[in-house]
Amino acid sequence: MYDVMAIGNALVDYEFVLSDEALEETELTKGNMTLAGFEEQQQVLAFLKLANIKLSKQAGGGSAANTMFTFASLGGKPFYACRIGDDIQGTFYLKDLNQAGVATSSKSVHEGGVTGSCVVAVTHDGERTMQTYLGTSSDITADNVDFDALTQSDWLYLEGYLAMSESIQPAMTQLRQQAGIHNAKIAVSFADPAVVKFAKEGLLNMLGNKVAVIFCNSEEARLFTEKKQHKASARALLEYCQIAVVTDGANGAIIACKPEEKNSDIIIHEVPTPKVTNVIDTNGAGDNYAGAFLYALSQQYSLPECGRLASEVASQVIQQFGPRLTSQDYKDIARRVLVA
Repeated sequence: MYDVMAIGNALVDYEFVLSDEALEETELTKGNMTLAGFEEQQQVLAFLKLANIKLSKQAGGGSAANTMFTFASLGGKPFYACRIGDDIQGTFYLKDLNQAGVATSSKSVHEGGVTGSCVVAVTHDGERTMQTYLGTSSDITADNVDFDALTQSDWLYLEGYLAMSESIQPAMTQLRQQAGIHNAKIAVSFADPAVVKFAKEGLLNMLGNKVAVIFCNSEEARLFTEKKQHKASARALLEYCQIAVVTDGANGAIIACKPEEKNSDIIIHEVPTPKVTNVIDTNGAGDNYAGAFLYALSQQYSLPECGRLASEVASQVIQQFGPRLTSQDYKDIARRVLVA
């Protein structure tokens, strides 16, 4: 049995620290994810090498994978579906997840494929900008998904980046249908402003008639709902879900939910963000937030408690390089925040 089944792009992250001026030279949009072909990514890597900007960290990545890593490290039982190549990077990627307690399937391995990679450019303000070469992950289909895992899961978690993939859309529909049959609740992460800008139709397909939870940041919420205010956008998201979780960095998060009683007012919880004096790297912060929140929710904690755990985890992630903490770090945070 699993607590949650997730599906997402499998990417190995290559992190670099650089100035805003150097980032401008790459022509990447700051704070956003840009899809790229192999040659385009090689050009960016060549520029970084020429500028003597050295690799800071290599780590397993991918939005949903980071979320499941967090979920497992806190004590949950997740299953992760993806598509990797039968190469060194792919072996590294799955081993990293399995050691953390994230179950995977041999269906994820594509013979002859190239595992995807993501160049993560971190500027001195801690903001992350990403350029992603999906590799074989761009061809993920229903053949890479172990649908049996969903029949054993309470939750289905969908990564927003997949809204950009046409090949996975039939599997998305199938997953949503199967989740309905087996009473699995669905959570969707918008993942990145670029997803909302360029793949809103794909997101709407993920959301279907309605899902249990949407995770997004304030920019994504405003883009999706076309509402200018933080609370207004959170309320508007409830047209598509039961619980809307909208983060806003140091300004905290808003959790909006529909009450069980009809004709009752929408419930709004405001969860502050712990004060952080030194933001080093925001890569993976949203993924970790979603993983911690979903773990606490799966364990029947209240929404404010879910938000507090998620905020504490995310605040620790941004104070280090890379998108993941150690397993012990996650456990220590949960022990400190959650009331037994």
